[in-house]
Amino acid sequence: MALRIGIVGYGGAGRQIHARLARAAGMAVTAVVARDSGRRMQAAGDWPGARLFNDLPSMLDESGLYDLVVVASPSFLHAEHAAAVAAVGKPFVLDKPIGTTAAEARRVVSAASSSGTPFTVFQNRRWDPEQLTLAALLERGDLGQVHTFERHWERWRPKPQQRWKENDVRGGGLLLDLGPHLVDSATQLFGPVVAVYAETRAISTPTEDDVFLVLHHAAQDGKQVGQQDGKPGRAAAADVLFGAEPPAKGVVSRLWAGSLVGAPGPRTRVLGDGGAYLVNSFEGDPSPFDVLDAEQPEGTLGWLVRGRERTAVPQPRGGHDDFYPAVAEWLAGEAEVPVDPADAVRTAEVLDAARRSAQEGRLVDV
Repeated sequence: MALRIGIVGYGGAGRQIHARLARAAGMAVTAVVARDSGRRMQAAGDWPGARLFNDLPSMLDESGLYDLVVVASPSFLHAEHAAAVAAVGKPFVLDKPIGTTAAEARRVVSAASSSGTPFTVFQNRRWDPEQLTLAALLERGDLGQVHTFERHWERWRPKPQQRWKENDVRGGGLLLDLGPHLVDSATQLFGPVVAVYAETRAISTPTEDDVFLVLHHAAQDGKQVGQQDGKPGRAAAADVLFGAEPPAKGVVSRLWAGSLVGAPGPRTRVLGDGGAYLVNSFEGDPSPFDVLDAEQPEGTLGWLVRGRERTAVPQPRGGHDDFYPAVAEWLAGEAEVPVDPADAVRTAEVLDAARRSAQEGRLVDV
């Protein structure tokens, strides 16, 4: 039986991402929380027969209408809305970030645990074709021992969009918008983060629209970088900062997010002692580097590069459409949780450390 979904928030995330992916999975949206009249009209047109509510408590009073709640409200409301859903015991998907701070994130997990309510976090970028391709490349060992991971998530928006993400100082800004994806992607590939250095600026918006993160990952104790089943060591940030021997084989991730970038990219570069993985552009966003992909064969994504030598990398099957089927299997007891909320708490801790680093101008332990 297909899951029935109640969506909290029917804006860019609720309608354009969650509702679209739910439809692709054969699920039905049967309840929507939206106050804006235009979004209510969109929801009614997209899902004839769905019940529309002005607020979350009203929808929760009608919990028989749906099997799963999707919280896609603005980020500063995530913790409050998640706690309300947990209190009635309805399984839910919480969009990222899990909270605006690690303390909020931990409160969400505690509320769900206290009521025995299952939930997962929408870290959908784990299902990016680029991420899946890189994970497969690391599994094969084609890059050898990896030492550096770089990812640019950059846009050219000289006229900022007039949305809460750009203007709301409580939950907006790129650190909370793109930062959870960047940090989660890095930690999924290269393990826990032990120290962070960050720089953030607000160039064209009230919230930060320029973010640079340096993540120092724990050593993998002799295991191939990318594998995560060992017990990682821990290094003090001061040792790295003042020149002591860094953790053996610990990867350093350098991550960029920006909205005022006239030349976005290259998207991803991963460096190892056996070569590099290079992705030049991302999801069709304009980039001067996309000309380098003119000869990219069908069924491949990115290049394995050794100097001037480059080889196209096969793309495995999978993508964002896999998220909601994974949710259905999890709720049916047939699979593990798609994203462990504990991972999202650790990501929030890294972002807290990044915020502190940017304020104090130093490397900060996580």
